[in-house]
Amino acid sequence: MTMPDDRLMTLEIRAAEQEKTIEELSGQIAEQWRVIERMQRKLDALADRFLALEEQAAPDVPITKPPHW
Repeated sequence: MTMPDDRLMTLEIRAAEQEKTIEELSGQIAEQWRVIERMQRKLDALADRFLALEEQAAPDVPITKPPHW
């Protein structure tokens, strides 16, 4: 092979490797996004449960004047 052909082949190999890497990274990002969405739903559910428990546990405190008034 001549020098330009070697350079062209090297560039084609690099481009193919980069394309494969990009596809792998894209797949990983998609999976991480699914995990984040799942965790967000769990967090929202836990926050709702916490607020419900907090409302049940905290009795309504009447607003009154302190005894020294």
